[in-house]
Amino acid sequence: MATSGAELAQQELVEEFEMFDNWMDRYQYIIDMGKQLPDFPEERRTEEYKIQGCQSNVWMCHEQAGDKLVFKATSDAAIVSGLIAVLLRIYSERTAEEINQTEPHFLKDLGLDKHLSPTRSNGLHAMLERIDQVAKQG
Repeated sequence: MATSGAELAQQELVEEFEMFDNWMDRYQYIIDMGKQLPDFPEERRTEEYKIQGCQSNVWMCHEQAGDKLVFKATSDAAIVSGLIAVLLRIYSERTAEEINQTEPHFLKDLGLDKHLSPTRSNGLHAMLERIDQVAKQG
């Protein structure tokens, strides 16, 4: 079976993170990724698009582009914006089928499961859940 784009994105992230010797550098890299997020539509910063379970404010929306799902998201916290960038890199612009078939092993591979605070981890899982729900409907 061919490796999916989402799977390749996870592998590339793991390789990028291997360049950093310590977690302070990895956190900085995540924050820098978050600074490159595309603008989020102001009119979608509403309760309807808000992700529940995140300590900081997170809004996420999606649209259909052909057979692919395109996600957009933003946060008022730098590290969370970086986590959003990681998720979008893996799951945005993929088909629902590809999203459904892509296990988020990057959490373990990058060490995020051990290095994020419980509240950040809960927020990350809430965002993953939203992506999963959208893909299951699509």
